Amino acid sequence: MVKVIVNSKFCLNCEQGYDFAAVLEWFAERVDRIILLFDAHKLDISDEFSEVIRALKNHEDKMRVVLNKADQIGTQQLMRVYGALMWSLGKIINTPEVVRVYIGSFWAQPLLVPDNRKLFEAEEQDLFKDIQGLPQNAALRKLNDLIKRARLAKVHAYIITSLKKEMPSMFGKENKKKELIANLGEIYLKIEKEHQISPGDFPNLKKMQEILAGQDFTKFQSMKPKVLEAVEDMLANDIAKLMTLVRQEEAAMPSQSVKGGAFEGTMNGPFGHGYGEGAGEGIDELEWVVGRDKPSYDEIFYTLSPINGKVSGAMAKKEMVKSKLPNTVLGKIWKLADVDKDGFLDDEEFALANHLIKVKLEGHELPAELPDHLVPPSKRQQE
Repeated sequence: MVKVIVNSKFCLNCEQGYDFAAVLEWFAERVDRIILLFDAHKLDISDEFSEVIRALKNHEDKMRVVLNKADQIGTQQLMRVYGALMWSLGKIINTPEVVRVYIGSFWAQPLLVPDNRKLFEAEEQDLFKDIQGLPQNAALRKLNDLIKRARLAKVHAYIITSLKKEMPSMFGKENKKKELIANLGEIYLKIEKEHQISPGDFPNLKKMQEILAGQDFTKFQSMKPKVLEAVEDMLANDIAKLMTLVRQEEAAMPSQSVKGGAFEGTMNGPFGHGYGEGAGEGIDELEWVVGRDKPSYDEIFYTLSPINGKVSGAMAKKEMVKSKLPNTVLGKIWKLADVDKDGFLDDEEFALANHLIKVKLEGHELPAELPDHLVPPSKRQQE
């Protein structure tokens, strides 16, 4: 399975040596999901980016939009940015359905404006579930691609037939051809109204004009009504039956999900790696998160008869083993908590050790290195 992720920061006119929009169109036909990335703090849909989105025409059902770095602006400004993005996309993506937008800050860094943390976490999970569900709906997407191709073929037949009818039988063929190509947009409108076809079913106008410029209109075949009737019957009847069968088959299949890479071994998604929970709790708070429970940890600390304000490893271990965690885990917690590496724990380090024990008992993973926000306040000047 392949995904195309398109960032708003690129240049179509840069010297890349290839047609970037054409490459994207090629990929769009073969991928399961297309993700368009925008930065909330500097939203801009350039002319180049607009052209790329238009190159993804007829694949709007695969599109998802990510409004990233949304923590860099406040709630009120975020609402304005979201509205502006939807308005701008509406002018480019010409479909009756609104494209799905995910709002968040998709990295494991402290939120600059933490007011919308719950919203961001919910959006991250929704995006994760959307990607995870791709294998389960693979057959349905292939069927949708078949429908789009059939509808596009039907529209092509109408266009070719209209062009052939307008061609003179004897003289002025080349001039008429140029006239028809120039007025192709009007032909589109005429076919759309006459046959009640959605504008989204028509091929890209500019690209169609370029292709037609190299064709001999007099060699176009006339439309075959029986073939067109067969296509119409397939879209109206056969596809509906296939759709039902596909849904039944997918429902009966065992659950499938995306595997490998950032999705391996996680049920909560790769975004943020549990940001705001476990060892990440308190990452965007000014106060030391361990300090919340430090009074209760202090009571235990002073029962261990500290000397010069510190307890030895042996004394600390007597308390830590009560958690029933494996010695290997407790050893890792000790290394993380002994911030100054002197082989003893002071009251802050002891509180930190108990906090990490709590993190592990709640089912979270321990960090490989102690995060900055968990370093005891008295030790931060030494870091």
